[in-house]
Amino acid sequence: MSATEQMDPARAEVARVMSICNACRYCEGHCAVFPAMERRLDFAAADVDYLANLCHNCGACYHHCQYADPHEFDVNVPKAMAAVRTETYADFAWPSLFKPAFRRGGAVAAAALAVGCTAFLVGLSALSAGYGAAHANAFYGVMPHDAMAGVFGIAAIFAFLALAIGVLRCWRSFGLPSPARSDVMGAIHDAFTLRYLDGGSGDGCTYPDERPSQTRRVMHHLTFYGFLACFAATSVGTVFHYGLSWEAPYGYLSLPKLLGVPGGVMLTIGTAGLLWLGSKADERPKDQTAFAMNRAFLILLFLTAVTGLGLMVVKTTIWVGPALAIHLGVVMAFFLTAPYGKFVHGFYRIIALIAHHLERRNGVA
Repeated sequence: MSATEQMDPARAEVARVMSICNACRYCEGHCAVFPAMERRLDFAAADVDYLANLCHNCGACYHHCQYADPHEFDVNVPKAMAAVRTETYADFAWPSLFKPAFRRGGAVAAAALAVGCTAFLVGLSALSAGYGAAHANAFYGVMPHDAMAGVFGIAAIFAFLALAIGVLRCWRSFGLPSPARSDVMGAIHDAFTLRYLDGGSGDGCTYPDERPSQTRRVMHHLTFYGFLACFAATSVGTVFHYGLSWEAPYGYLSLPKLLGVPGGVMLTIGTAGLLWLGSKADERPKDQTAFAMNRAFLILLFLTAVTGLGLMVVKTTIWVGPALAIHLGVVMAFFLTAPYGKFVHGFYRIIALIAHHLERRNGVA
């Protein structure tokens, strides 16, 4: 029995497609996948997982492929790679009992979790005598800081642990030796600039249709850097509270607000843009399971940003209690689902990019 025959159907399809692409090599300038493919004569499961996570799903290779449907070879690299990426997310997941969350798309689970967490927090907040009243110190008048930090501290520790174990499993699966500093820095540069969403020509990826465009790249940047700004705002607020004894709420000219407000706006625009592009995307190179998981992740990020911005607007009104409960419910849902959704792709893609730089430097054949 061949190595391909021993693989699951998704990985066997990538191995089949890569064998055809390796003979053709028309797309070798499109992205990092094809040079990495050319270093291999055959494709074991670990190779397939690596290539799938190296793929940025730009779609250019599908629209340029002479062997795509209706050709009998039916080469569809983006769809095949997306299916395997979902499998790797599940395989690396910890605890393992949460593996099915990846394969079921996540939209219903994420929505149910958001509703459940919101209901819990509404009930908790309702215990406050002033739940339906305005408060001089905004949302901390509804839920004390220590209670809020305790609840989310537990969720954050769990999410961090699950992500860390997943990253370790991914690293071991790819069989990486110790990389050089240049490998790591090159991978981070490629990831933070979205180098491989340029379609190989610099004109952008063929998404949502076959016309090259930079729109997806811009929306992805807004989402990513908006999220980083919000995370930085929370981190600075933590330092202010515990390190400097400066208690929230902070003014609009404070560093947490100067980071958080623009970050929230960027995150709102970016996620809304990506959801809109996804709704218009060509169905042919799309794996439905991966697409549903991606959509659930974007919806949670969008709701996190919108409810956070909305909370700032009503923080001195009688609506602060319900607004706080809704926002914290969505954030809790994001924390708990982050290790079991599209959030993990950023970590695994950086590992794949590190492997690509390492192979290129070492001249791996």
